Amino acid sequence: MEYLFERVAYLKGLAEGMRIDENTNEGKLLVKMIDVLDDMAIAINELAETQDELDEYVDIIDEDLSAVEDDLYGDLDEDDEDEDFEDDEDTDFVEIECPHCKEYVYFDEEIILSSDEVTCPNCHKQIPIEVQVTGCGCGCSDCE
Repeated sequence: MEYLFERVAYLKGLAEGMRIDENTNEGKLLVKMIDVLDDMAIAINELAETQDELDEYVDIIDEDLSAVEDDLYGDLDEDDEDEDFEDDEDTDFVEIECPHCKEYVYFDEEIILSSDEVTCPNCHKQIPIEVQVTGCGCGCSDCE
């Protein structure tokens, strides 16, 4: 940011060296423009300092959050995380359209088979479960 201050100082020196007459319209304009540039350089410098402080603060928060995560969950390797998600692949979900809010929601198949109704997570109303077993129509043991 010192670069901006140097450039504005150069323009001020240049204007003084050129003996710009502040009594003319053009002279007034140039001097005021240089003053505005000086104010802008100061404002940008203050913003940069504030941004640097915020960056440091976010880094500290990130480190603290990492420490909290480690305390809560322990050190998880990527392999451990993958194993946790592999269990979800064995779970079958059933898509149901809520008759109240018309949103499609998903429930674990075991919950559907063991309940007469479930609660919609969107509108929080009860959805009656009507289990319909339909076979493939070929007459095999699944169809009976």
